[in-house]
Amino acid sequence: MAKKPRFFSPQKKPARPLPAQAEATIEKFSHDMRGIARVGGKTVFVDNALPGENVRFRYTERRAKFDEGAATEILRPAGERCEPRCPHVALCGGCSLQHLAPAAQIAEKQQILVDQLARFGEIEVPEVLPPLVAEPFGYRRKARIGIRWLKKRSGKNPPGLLFGFREKRSNDLTDIGECHVLHLQVAEQIPRLKQLVTDSDGRANFSQLEVAVGEDHAAVVLRHLKPLTDADRGRWQGFAADTGIHLYLQPGDAGTAHRVWPGEGGEERLHYALPEFDLTLAFHPLDFIQVNFAINRQMVGRAVALLDPQPGERVLDLFCGLGNFTLPLALRAGAVVGVEGEGALTERAEENAARNGLDNVEFHAADLTRDIAAQPWARGGFDRILLDPPRNGALEVVRQLARFGAKRIVYVSCNPATLARDAGELAALGYQLASAGVMDMFPHTSHVESMAVFNRVS
Repeated sequence: MAKKPRFFSPQKKPARPLPAQAEATIEKFSHDMRGIARVGGKTVFVDNALPGENVRFRYTERRAKFDEGAATEILRPAGERCEPRCPHVALCGGCSLQHLAPAAQIAEKQQILVDQLARFGEIEVPEVLPPLVAEPFGYRRKARIGIRWLKKRSGKNPPGLLFGFREKRSNDLTDIGECHVLHLQVAEQIPRLKQLVTDSDGRANFSQLEVAVGEDHAAVVLRHLKPLTDADRGRWQGFAADTGIHLYLQPGDAGTAHRVWPGEGGEERLHYALPEFDLTLAFHPLDFIQVNFAINRQMVGRAVALLDPQPGERVLDLFCGLGNFTLPLALRAGAVVGVEGEGALTERAEENAARNGLDNVEFHAADLTRDIAAQPWARGGFDRILLDPPRNGALEVVRQLARFGAKRIVYVSCNPATLARDAGELAALGYQLASAGVMDMFPHTSHVESMAVFNRVS
């Protein structure tokens, strides 16, 4: 009996290893301002690369539909390229655009805003407002610096201290020795702060250092997971006394933060001014504030001018925080209602209203992602409305704004995609976009802060 022929499956050839590096021409920016190239028919997002440039880059991530990389050599630079000030820009996620001239950064952000409104909101911008700009370095007055003490080697990091910001698209820390966007009062203390952590007995139990700089004082808030030794407390208080930087310790959640220098007790506040309105606002070092005071002053002035409240009118300020817009509006309008999701901030806003002698403003804490119809403050009408929501926008409350009958709405945004989405909702409610523009609140980053004005037409 003849043997049956044996069949063998053809062996698959081993996949050819993909190159670690490649060359490409950058076609355009992505929405997060990385260079976009096509290599072998596949999209690659390349850090530190500008449109029009020829670059050599290394792959940092392989995915099914796209790859990611970082430029290692600029073969043909764009005219807008400039030399970064900071030696940590390749890794540090605090800045991603120091290689692009500041004027080109804000021009690109303006275009992103216009494109997003057209793409997601199907809205053209009738009037593009001039961008708000200021000094692009040393502007940042709030920051969170991570602290990790490594007892043994971890990945690419040797034993010792990691003190800095998160790496780009990673939870790992970039160890920094300097920072050019932090306010100088804190930035110049980075080497000393690193040494202070290294010398501390409890360094393995430190998780972060929150920094805040007012126009009167700077403060640092040390988050520690175990009680400080007497020696450590003395070290940190000595640093504070020597530098004049206020020292807070935070053993638990935000509510446990307390000032230990200068002296326990007293008003635990920093301050900033809005000179155009002759206002001074107080804040706790852990409060949310706008990190760029120079842009904030311009932003508040523009928002009040565009909303144009009249004496006798009622104004609603949603996501009001500690009263950054509410109090200036109260100087122009008959009455202002500020609403915020976080009760601690509405308490701070009430403090600020009293501090500045304003009695025509009231504040309420409410979840603005839910139905607001039953809220007492929502039962009346409003002539004008201002919104300053977080990155995820204000979709739920925007859908409820028609009940108030406001003739004008000013929307302050930190995410052009959600602004565009919400603008589409406002259009469906009978509001037409009149103008929009960007603000350079975060130079050298891909964050796009903007403002848009909507008028009721039906």
